[in-house]
Amino acid sequence: MFTMFTQEDLEVLAKRGISVEKAQSQMDSFAKGFPYLPLRSAASLEYGIMAIDDDAAVYYQDLWNKYLATNKTILKFVPASGAASRMFKNLFEFLSADYAVPTTDFEKKFFAEIEKFAFYAELDAACTKNEGMGVAALVAKGQYKAVVENLLLDKGLNYGQLPKGLLTFHRSSAGVRKAFEEHLVEGALYCANGEGKVNLHFTVSPEHLPLFEQLVQERQPAYEKRYGVKYNITFSVQKASTDTLAANMDNTPFRDEKGQLVFRPGGHGALIENLNEQEADVIFIKNIDNVVPDSLKNTTVRYKQIIGGVLVSLQQKIFSYTQLLENGKYGHEQLIDMLYFLQQKLFIKNPETKQLDDTELAIYIKQKLNRPLRVCGMVRNAGEPGGGPFIAQSADGTFQDQILESSQIDMNDAASVEMFKKGSHFNPVDLVCATRDRVGKPYNLLKHVDPRTGFISSKSKNGRELKALELPGLWNGAMSDWNTVFVEVPIETFNPVKTVNDLLRPSHQ
Repeated sequence: MFTMFTQEDLEVLAKRGISVEKAQSQMDSFAKGFPYLPLRSAASLEYGIMAIDDDAAVYYQDLWNKYLATNKTILKFVPASGAASRMFKNLFEFLSADYAVPTTDFEKKFFAEIEKFAFYAELDAACTKNEGMGVAALVAKGQYKAVVENLLLDKGLNYGQLPKGLLTFHRSSAGVRKAFEEHLVEGALYCANGEGKVNLHFTVSPEHLPLFEQLVQERQPAYEKRYGVKYNITFSVQKASTDTLAANMDNTPFRDEKGQLVFRPGGHGALIENLNEQEADVIFIKNIDNVVPDSLKNTTVRYKQIIGGVLVSLQQKIFSYTQLLENGKYGHEQLIDMLYFLQQKLFIKNPETKQLDDTELAIYIKQKLNRPLRVCGMVRNAGEPGGGPFIAQSADGTFQDQILESSQIDMNDAASVEMFKKGSHFNPVDLVCATRDRVGKPYNLLKHVDPRTGFISSKSKNGRELKALELPGLWNGAMSDWNTVFVEVPIETFNPVKTVNDLLRPSHQ
C-alpha cells in the first residue's frame, strides 16, 4: 500500500512522529486536491456579524470584568515563531542592488524618517561600535548600506534573522519596548483575574527560545511591579509531527539531492496542537505584530473586554441549555427556544431541522451546542489582504459562520467570486475562545478540525519546483467545527507590522 516510501523513509517518518497513514494521506491530498466550501454569503451586519452599540458595550465590558473577578484561568495565546525576514524584504533588496543611494520610495522613506524608529538608539550604537560612527554620520557620508547591514546582519542587531517578537517596536515612558513586551502589557490590562494572575503562552521557533526566555528574565519583574500582577509565561514550539511532505509536480514525494524526503512547516494550522495542550477557561488569540503603544491601547483593551463579555454571555446560555438537555427537563417550547438561539445568536442554520421530531431535534441541538466556542473580532474591509467572514456549509449541511481564505473559495464560480468581492469585513485575527464544556472538561480540539480545508501551493527548492501542503489554518479549517460568532470591532484595533516602514505609521509612534 505504501510502496512510494522506502524503509529509510519509514524510519524518518517514525522519528518525526508522523504515521505512515498520515504521510500517505498527505500524498493523496496532492493528487486529489481539496474541495471548495459551499458558500451562502459573505457575513455582514445584516446577518452573521454582531454590531455592538454603546449600551451593549458597557454591558459586555461589565460582564467580562465580573467574570475575571471569579478567578478563572485566562490565557493569552500568541503565535510568535518565524523570522521577521519578510519585514525587511525591501532592505535586503537594497543591500543587493547595484546602486548605493536610496532610490525606491520605500528606501527613501526609511532613511528620511529613520530617527522615528524605536530601535534607532540601538542601531546607532551598533553602527558606532562596528563602523566607528553613528547613523547620522554614515548617512552624511553616503554609507547607507552600512546602516542597513548593522540593522539586518549578525554583526549588528541581526533583525533580518530574529522573530518579530524580539524586535523593538515602540517607545514608552519607561524607554523602548519589543513587540513581545507589548503583549505582557496587554495581558495585564484585560487578562488579569481577581488574584492578579496573567497567563501568557507564546509559540516560538526552537532556535529563538533562549532569547525569549532571556527577555522574560530581564523584563518580567518590572512589568509585574508596574501593573501589580503575577505573570505565568510559557512557551512551546511547533511540533515536527505537524510538518508536511513536499511533492513533485507528478504528486510523488519530493526528495533532496541525497534522496531524502523533504518536509515543510504545516503553516499556522499546526498550532492547533499547541493550543489543544493549554489549560484555561478562556483563551485570547492574537498575532505577535498586532500591538500599539500605550497612547493607543484604550480602544484595543476595551474591545478585548467586549468580545470577552460576548463570549461569557453566549457560554452561560449554552451551558444552561446543555444542562436542560442532559437532564431531560425540556419540552417542545424549550427546544424551539434553543433552535432560535442557534439560528439568531450562533448564526447556525440547517433547513433539515424542519423535518426532525423532538427527540432528533434535541440530539442535533446538543451536538451543536456541545462544541468549542469562539468570538472573533472583524474589522471593516480596508483593502488589507487576508481571510474574511463568511456563511459557509459544513459537512453535515449546516450553514454557519466561518473564517475563510481566498484559497478555500472557488474563484471559477461567479457567485462565489461576487460574494468574496462584496465582503464588508476581514479577519484581523482577534479571537477569544472557550475550550471547556459545562463541567470544565476540555474539548479535544483536534476532533473539531475539518481536514478538507487544507490547501496546496507552489514553491521551489534549489531551483526545483515543488508542491507544498498547508494544514487547515488555525482560525480557518482547524476551528471549522466550533461555534463561531463574529463581532464588529474598529479598524483601530488592527495595526499589523508587515514591513519595517509600517512602524512609521501613527499607530506605532
